[in-house]
Amino acid sequence: MKTKKVLTYVAIAFVVFYLYSRPAEAATAVKGALNGITSGASQLALFFTNLLG
Repeated sequence: MKTKKVLTYVAIAFVVFYLYSRPAEAATAVKGALNGITSGASQLALFFTNLLG
């Protein structure tokens, strides 16, 4: 359990460092992730529309 907590803190520290040191690249990464989530949700909605329609 302690290892999981340490890894979580390390991951958070890395994200904060990345956001601080390279904000433009971080913004691009976040935008890409959100576009992927939006695209996936859209495809899922389209699947259920076709399935039930």
